[in-house]
Amino acid sequence: MLNFVTVATFTYPFEYAILRIVLDQKGIKYVFENEMMLSVFPFYSNAIGGISLKVHKNDVDLTKQILDDFNSKQSHLRIV
Repeated sequence: MLNFVTVATFTYPFEYAILRIVLDQKGIKYVFENEMMLSVFPFYSNAIGGISLKVHKNDVDLTKQILDDFNSKQSHLRIV
């Protein structure tokens, strides 16, 4: 995880369900830090800083573009 960078932070796992599929399809190496902890104790999210999406430093630009595409007005899907 030395070469991984935090790109986004989420409160609950359902917020990035579609994003995970897109990242897999694009072959982007990623990890959702604190995901397991918050699946057990969802109300701890604010206390531990949420779920961090970390991607390899070579994939940061592509991941940011994917996030921007989700949040654009042309997309029917949104990242909560």
